[in-house]
Amino acid sequence: MSQLLAAHIMTQPPLPQPQLEPSGITFDQYEEFTPAKLELSNGYLGYGGQDNLGFHLSVLTNMGLLTAVRNTNLSLWIEALDHVVREKLQNVNSEPEVAKAMLNRFNQAMLDLEAVIEYLAE
Repeated sequence: MSQLLAAHIMTQPPLPQPQLEPSGITFDQYEEFTPAKLELSNGYLGYGGQDNLGFHLSVLTNMGLLTAVRNTNLSLWIEALDHVVREKLQNVNSEPEVAKAMLNRFNQAMLDLEAVIEYLAE
């Protein structure tokens, strides 16, 4: 790895961390994660193959997660949560009985949550 690249990685600001309420990002985060020229390519905002994670997290940080959730389909958030938690549960290094108990608890919680979401949609 070149010294210039290594120096850049070591000085890269931390990724923005979205919170429930809108919050700001630092100037360093703005400089690092905002594309110099925002483009629309095949329906996606970004800039020429650049990793846009920092940019997307910046937008969510500024927006706040509550606003994001209020303005999108709740069932998609539930689906995303289901996917991520199941992925994490598969990677947990624990006793098989504990892992199975956690999966059972999660399954029941998701069923309950889905029932609430369906009720609200009516």
